[in-house]
Amino acid sequence: MAQCVQSVQEFIQDSFVPLVAALCSEEAERLTRRNNLSFSELVRPFCRLTSEVHMRDPNNQLHIIKNLKIAVNNIITHPPQPGAIRKLLHDVVSVSQPAEGLVANVITAGDYDLNISDRSVKASVPWYSNWKETLMELNTSTFYSATTPWFESYRECFLQSMPASDHEFLNHYVACMLVVSSSEPDPVEQFLKLSQEQHRIQHSSEYSYPKWFIPNTLKYYVLLHDVSTGEEQRADSIYEEMKQRYGTQGCYLLKINSRVSNRGADEQIPDPWSQYLQKNTIQNQDSYEDYTVVSNKSTDHLISDGIDSEIKDGLSNNFKTHPLQLDHPSGSLDSTDYMKASTSLQDSKKSNSGTPHGACLTLTDHDRIRQFIQEFTFRGLLPHIEKTIRQLNDQLISRKGLSRSLFTATKKWFSGSKVPEKSINELKNTSGLLYPPEAPELQIRKMADLCFLVQHYELAYSCYHTAKKDFLNDQAMLYAAGALEMAAVSAFLQPGAPRPYPAHYMETAIQTYRDICKNMVLAERCVLLSAEILKSQSKYSEAAALLIRLTSEDSDLRSALLLEQAAHCFINMKSPMVRKFAFHMILAGHRFSKAGQKRHALRCYCQAMQVYKGKGWSLAEDHINFTIGRQSFTLRQLDNAVSAFRHILINDSKQPPAQQGAFLREYLYVYKNAAQLSPDGPLPQLPLPYINSSATRVFFGHDRRPAEGEKQAATHVSLDQEYDSESSQQWKELEEQVVSVINKGTIPSNFQPTQFCLNRYSDNSKFPLAVIEEPITVEVSFRNPLKVPLLLTDLSLLWKFQPKDFSAKHDGETKEQGTCDEDMVGTEAIAEFLINSEETKVARLKLFPHQTGELHILGVVYNLGSVQGAVSLDGIDPSVGLQTGKFVSNGLSVRGRQDLEIQGPRLNNTKEEKTSIKYGPDRRLDPIITEEMPLLEVFFINFPTGLLCGEIRKAYVEFVNVSKCPLTALKVVSKHPEFFTFGGNTAVLTPLSPSASENCSAYKTVVTDPTSVRTALLSSASSADFGVGTGGSPEVIQVPLPDAVLLPGASVQLPMWLRGPDEEGVHEINFLFYYESVKKHSKMCHRVLRHTAVICTSRSLHIRATVCRSNALGDEEGRGDNMLLFVDVENINTSETGVKEFHIVQVSSNSKHWKLQKSVNISGDKDTKLASREKAKLCFKAVRCKNSAENYTFADIVFGNEQIISSASPCADFFFQSLSSEFKRTHVQSHTHASQRAVKQSFDETVRLIQRCSEVDLNIVVLWKAYVVEDNKQLILEGQHHVALNTVGKEAFSFPQKQELPETVLLKFSRPENTPVPPRPTPEQLSNLIKTSLHYPESFNHSFHQKSLCLVPVTLLLSNCSQAVVDVMIDLRHKPTSSEALEIHGSFTWLGQTQYKLQLKGQEVYSLQLKACFVHTGVYNLGTPRVFAKLVDQVTLFETSQQNSMPALIIINNI
Repeated sequence: MAQCVQSVQEFIQDSFVPLVAALCSEEAERLTRRNNLSFSELVRPFCRLTSEVHMRDPNNQLHIIKNLKIAVNNIITHPPQPGAIRKLLHDVVSVSQPAEGLVANVITAGDYDLNISDRSVKASVPWYSNWKETLMELNTSTFYSATTPWFESYRECFLQSMPASDHEFLNHYVACMLVVSSSEPDPVEQFLKLSQEQHRIQHSSEYSYPKWFIPNTLKYYVLLHDVSTGEEQRADSIYEEMKQRYGTQGCYLLKINSRVSNRGADEQIPDPWSQYLQKNTIQNQDSYEDYTVVSNKSTDHLISDGIDSEIKDGLSNNFKTHPLQLDHPSGSLDSTDYMKASTSLQDSKKSNSGTPHGACLTLTDHDRIRQFIQEFTFRGLLPHIEKTIRQLNDQLISRKGLSRSLFTATKKWFSGSKVPEKSINELKNTSGLLYPPEAPELQIRKMADLCFLVQHYELAYSCYHTAKKDFLNDQAMLYAAGALEMAAVSAFLQPGAPRPYPAHYMETAIQTYRDICKNMVLAERCVLLSAEILKSQSKYSEAAALLIRLTSEDSDLRSALLLEQAAHCFINMKSPMVRKFAFHMILAGHRFSKAGQKRHALRCYCQAMQVYKGKGWSLAEDHINFTIGRQSFTLRQLDNAVSAFRHILINDSKQPPAQQGAFLREYLYVYKNAAQLSPDGPLPQLPLPYINSSATRVFFGHDRRPAEGEKQAATHVSLDQEYDSESSQQWKELEEQVVSVINKGTIPSNFQPTQFCLNRYSDNSKFPLAVIEEPITVEVSFRNPLKVPLLLTDLSLLWKFQPKDFSAKHDGETKEQGTCDEDMVGTEAIAEFLINSEETKVARLKLFPHQTGELHILGVVYNLGSVQGAVSLDGIDPSVGLQTGKFVSNGLSVRGRQDLEIQGPRLNNTKEEKTSIKYGPDRRLDPIITEEMPLLEVFFINFPTGLLCGEIRKAYVEFVNVSKCPLTALKVVSKHPEFFTFGGNTAVLTPLSPSASENCSAYKTVVTDPTSVRTALLSSASSADFGVGTGGSPEVIQVPLPDAVLLPGASVQLPMWLRGPDEEGVHEINFLFYYESVKKHSKMCHRVLRHTAVICTSRSLHIRATVCRSNALGDEEGRGDNMLLFVDVENINTSETGVKEFHIVQVSSNSKHWKLQKSVNISGDKDTKLASREKAKLCFKAVRCKNSAENYTFADIVFGNEQIISSASPCADFFFQSLSSEFKRTHVQSHTHASQRAVKQSFDETVRLIQRCSEVDLNIVVLWKAYVVEDNKQLILEGQHHVALNTVGKEAFSFPQKQELPETVLLKFSRPENTPVPPRPTPEQLSNLIKTSLHYPESFNHSFHQKSLCLVPVTLLLSNCSQAVVDVMIDLRHKPTSSEALEIHGSFTWLGQTQYKLQLKGQEVYSLQLKACFVHTGVYNLGTPRVFAKLVDQVTLFETSQQNSMPALIIINNI
């Protein structure tokens, strides 16, 4: 049970006090009415004695009475009706509510911190997400700190309103005060009348009520004197007369009304009556009272407000009827008015100004009244009770003539006369047995009650115990139960606790009252007393069981209060049973609700919610929240109701769809009512649907236009594309690249990469830039957690805008969204947006900024409603038919908002950020609206989707300026510049429009002379013409606009050649178009447009080429530089693509140093055709160019009728682009090894000179045509492949071969050397320093008969291939390595010097004349001279033999 203000002893003592009746004359009542009080009300605050009282027991032992209280009541001659008592108890509970603003009581019970107080409603309802934080510090008192004043008020009122019964005397009057005014003509006569009236009431059979303790009731005569009248002497004389008549101990002169009411109005006199009068209990005896409800600061109570009324029937009206009687005959208490007044909660909230009490009384008068009560008790009441106890004791003993001591009494003492004996059958049903008033058993009971009232508990217990045995023997169960009840209480209250509390007595009494006597009122009293006693002994479990046992269907209010107290018992145990507490609070709340106590019901549910909240018991939470919402709505606490229903909806409900639909409708209804209270207030937050704020995406710009016919629009960016971080990084790098080129190699510090679509993965740390008059699309992700559809209507964005003129540098005022601001920002609304059950759906909402400034998107605003008939029937999903057309709303919708609050990324850079949790900003919803900018749209015409590797295709690009500003500086950047070209300076020679070039070749061609077939046709071109070697990035390409400016609304078409990538497969090629406004802006410097082309390439040709030195030293011009070029062309195309055959139409070379001279193919076939998987081998002679200018020399060897001019677009474009990409690749590779090369500078130069001898800078372009059969039509495709030859004798490929990964090898550990080994030239490189050639006749005729020695002149040509001076040594001493060589080649001798030492300058050719001597005919190999070479400034480090590539055979004939 909850803690009470009083201790259990004080509570029981105050529950059973001596009752004193008050009978007043009309004039006396008038005197007290001047203070708005009746006589009984006047003395009530002073009825507790402030000092100890002494009396003697029957054994003449002194007995001390402490803290005695008496009760003075007006006489009421009709018992109160049960209906009136129920009404009174209901009102007492309803007006006693937790006070606002008191300190919260917090109890720690197990793992729970429970707030049990007036603030429990606020602290436990679900809208307090962090309710634990709102709780105060834990209460450390030993007792449970929760108080329930409504229960105490109920209990007090219940005990005081219990009607007197015949089986006990506790509620019987012990004495009667007769009160007469001194101002009456004959006060003594009036006393006589009152005395007779009292006698008539007590002894006449006309009145059965009230009950009197003994026939000889004490009468105490009180003379009431109004001091303000001033007739003191008369009063004194009357009092003297009274003392003579009634004795000094039987009368009293009470002087009141010393204060003049109109004087000293500002003087503050305490009002001790308010706390008593606000408890509208049975003691408020005035028949002419109306009851109104007022509010007090601490508690709300019922207050009786006395109103003077005319009394026509004199004294008798004072006690005709009970004020609680519903059918009041005099009409002074109208039951309907009373009900209206007491149940009106609005009236209860009125000010407690009330009527002042005791206005005519001074503090002296207060002391006089207190003195009067003390005198009455000391001199009148207690002596009378003492005498009565003695008389009863003597009476009982004298009847038996036994020992005077009751303490040794046995059952024999009290076996006096009783009712005639009954049969066994009659005894079994004697709950209604009645004893005559003079029966000894009743006398014992009467004596026990008197002893109990004056706190003589030991004697009382003995008497009760004795009476109990008598009653049980007689089977008088009602009497026995009463004796058992009071015996248990007396045993508990005995000082020193000589015996334990006999709880079984109470158990028997309760069972008897309830089951045999069917008297729930007495059973309830038993339970209230016993539970309080058990609680004081910390027997909370037994107390809870007792309280729960008395709950029944006959009284919801009683059941609710007892269940609530039982719940408090559970939580106050040594091991708190928190869930039992919560469960019984729910039961109590239910019974409170049935009893009409809505506020208490709400409080109980809220307290229980603290236990059930967040434990996963969702259905229980839903039930509690639903009830809280209902009760709050009934009490017009609309905010609480909205919050409770809101919690049901957002709590991932496991309810069936029908129940969820009901919850939703209830919420909408309550919400609508709440919104109507403040129609002009801010829009409240709606709980549904859920918004995934972090998934919000913001898109800047217009939606992309779809393709029209042959036109294909640039893909750009759209909300339908998924975010790809790798792709996003590529676009950022492309933009940085072009910005770097524009700004001469540096990126500006204020550079901000363009982001068209912002999402959770993008960098949102900076304010995004949007352009005026271009839409901003916000994609909001909604999720419906319910199993019923939600209908959002009139859905739009909520925003705030601050106009700013970025050029004028002054700020405007911030504008909230409103109807007048549509000229600043246009807002697009979605009329209807349906979200099906448990569906996640995105809505795209647009804003159209019309001014520059700062825009802040705050959230969304919409009407939330449900769809009629949303619950599925017979397993059919209702959402199927709700996809199109207008949705049928059930007419219930509410307008509200939800904010978009996006948490930025967690910061993790500094140490402080790593050790704490900090989040950066996310500004995707705060764009800056900038000035007008141009807007480019790009369309591609005849753009292919599939190509052969190396295939050249011509397409057209259309650039359109759709804005109102001219654009300039149009550039395109791509990671694959070798894929496309706009043509160099010669591009104007090609057809300009798609229609004009439909059947033309993509190349520039010239008809060739048949005689020039297989002979090189020369031309030259500068790399600068094709944008290579100008110092810029090869990836950034200037788009050749005719006037360098594209005016508003203008469009231009430009040709674009495409070359299929060399690697087969699907290629994604990104184009980034960069452009600027003619007018420079402070915020946005440029704009970009993205396009991703997807090309699928299939295999075509594979080309391998090798270059080697020709042994023939002299060419046509007599120079020693010429080479042979071998080209292998293989058709690796598969026939699936429909390619019939490839024709090699031309092979071109381009180099600054070398050129093709002629084809040396032996085959006479003019055209080289390759079917699938066929291979062709071509051989060409290459010679060094005459001029060493910067220009590239192009040599074309034509195999057909038309020469493709390889130095013009697009052939040269793609060649130069492949050249730059090849250079880039090799440069990166060589750069990585740079650190390992530098050991000695001179050493490096030497190596470089030697390496340069074997290098060759020759590039081959193989041009081909492919014949394709497609749809019974033959198409001719064109293409070109590039091979870059760098090293003599090293094979080069048109496309690098894929290196197969080696199989798993064992791991080897090696320790790196401290000093890197300097790289040595390879023998192959060294052998290329000097090129040797023998010139001799192929056959020589000699007559060996004439001359036996045959001398043949031989010329040895030595050519220095390097730029350095080389020392050469020729050794002619030939020593055959094996005998086999002698047999084959024969032996001959060189005549003359056997060794020559020469020095050759750079590129020098030296001729050395030798003579060979033969002695007989045969075939001889002259290639025996050994040539050694070294650089002049080196010692012998690189000396090595120069080997010839092939034998030099000579035939010697005899003639």
